[in-house]
Amino acid sequence: MATPLVVSDVAKSFTMHLRDGIKLPVVAGVSFSIRSGECAVLGGPSGAGKSSILKMLYGNYAVDAGQIIVQHEDGLIDLATASPRTVLAVRRLTIGYVSQFLRTVPRVSALDVVAEPLVERGEDREVARNKARALLAQLNLPEKLWMLPPATFSGGEQQRVNIARGFITEHPILLLDEPTASLDASNRDVVIALIAAKKAAGVALLGIFHDHDVREAVADRVIDVTAFAAGKTAA
Repeated sequence: MATPLVVSDVAKSFTMHLRDGIKLPVVAGVSFSIRSGECAVLGGPSGAGKSSILKMLYGNYAVDAGQIIVQHEDGLIDLATASPRTVLAVRRLTIGYVSQFLRTVPRVSALDVVAEPLVERGEDREVARNKARALLAQLNLPEKLWMLPPATFSGGEQQRVNIARGFITEHPILLLDEPTASLDASNRDVVIALIAAKKAAGVALLGIFHDHDVREAVADRVIDVTAFAAGKTAA
C-alpha cells in the first residue's frame, strides 16, 4: 500500500510580537505517515496542536523544523522547504482541504463555489457543475439555494457547500478539519459515507473530529497529538 504522506520530526512555535517576541512552543517531534485508503484521526484535547498540524501540512503555517514529504506527481516534495509556487501546485493536484469555515468570493453562486476546484484543474465547466449538483443534492442542500451566494446561508448550509467543494476533486490526500461540526445527524451520516467512498478510492485522509460517533465511524487509527507536546519526546 502506497504512503503518499510522511511527516518527520516536525516542530512549530509562534512568536508573540506584542509580548516582546516571546516564543510559544506548540508541537515538536511530530512524526507519522498516512497510507492510501486509510483515514487517520488526530486525537487530543483542544489546544494540543491538531489544527496547527493540519495547517502545516497544507502550507498555511511555516514549519520550524522537520520534513513533510508528499508524493506529488512523479516525485517527492518536502512541503517544509517548498517554494510558494510549489505549495500552490501541491494544493491544486495533490492535497485537498476541508476547513471549518467557508471563505468565498462574494456573489459567486454555491454551485460555482463547489465546481471551482475542478475548473481550476482543467475540467469543462458544465461537467464540473454537474458533479457539483450531484454532491449538493447528496448533502441535502435545497436546490433553490444552489444559484445563490453562500455568504447568506446558515452555518450548516455553508458547511455543506464547504464539504462538497473539498470532496469534489480526486486529490490523493485529503485533510479534514472538523467537517461535521455544524451538521445534523443525517448530514453527518452523508459525510461518513463520503469518507468511506474516498477510502475505497485509495485516498489518504487525515482529520480532526470532535464528534465521538463520527470519529469512531471513520477512523482506522488515532494519532495522539499529546505525544507531540512541545518539550515532550514522542513515544
